Amino acid sequence: MMKRLLATLVILTGLIGSGGDVWAQDFNKGLKAAQSGDFATALKEWKPLAEQGRADAQNNLGWMYERGDGVTQDYAEALKWYRKAAEQGDAAAQFNIGLMYKMGNGVTQDYAEAVKWHRKAAEQGEAAAQYNLGGMYKRGDGVTQDDAEALKWYRKAAEQGDAVAQYNLGVSYYNSEGVLQDTIAAHMWFNIAAANGINAAVKNRDTLAEKLTKADIIEAQKRAKRCVASGYKDCN
Repeated sequence: MMKRLLATLVILTGLIGSGGDVWAQDFNKGLKAAQSGDFATALKEWKPLAEQGRADAQNNLGWMYERGDGVTQDYAEALKWYRKAAEQGDAAAQFNIGLMYKMGNGVTQDYAEAVKWHRKAAEQGEAAAQYNLGGMYKRGDGVTQDDAEALKWYRKAAEQGDAVAQYNLGVSYYNSEGVLQDTIAAHMWFNIAAANGINAAVKNRDTLAEKLTKADIIEAQKRAKRCVASGYKDCN
């Protein structure tokens, strides 16, 4: 969640591949090392894979160069490896390129370019990219400001369990931003976001509850339970 709140952390690709795949074994060994802070081992395992063209290793090598973990921080080198992975369709790398342009890390800040790369990742289902794209439409960063489009992307991220996107949906429904006001839907999303650790959602939910009837609150709670039980697929 922190990478979504602060928009400063990149995505590290997770476990991929079967146990019998030698590439997967080496990749996973690097991942385990990185997760324990042993970046020298991670570099040793990932760099050969990246040079052989494995996209997830290329993305993770970019991650190391962007952060300066196990290597001298080098934004140009990070971008180089991200691009290699992104050109193969790696959604995490596409998101990470977008984030570099959004933040201006090693490149001239360019919201339009950030939108382009976030969209590529978002359309592949990358929740962090969907959330960021929603925020860019909300603010009009690199695109024409569009509350309805912001709502669309927040919903996609929310349906993958992104708690901040869930909170933002509650705000959108309450303030009638990109959608007709629906206080029951707002309460539902605040309730879900609160359960997922967003403190502001607790306050908003409880404040909103004071304005709702008991029947409305019961309905909102029922919808929230159904939404969560369905894995965020049945949230209307």
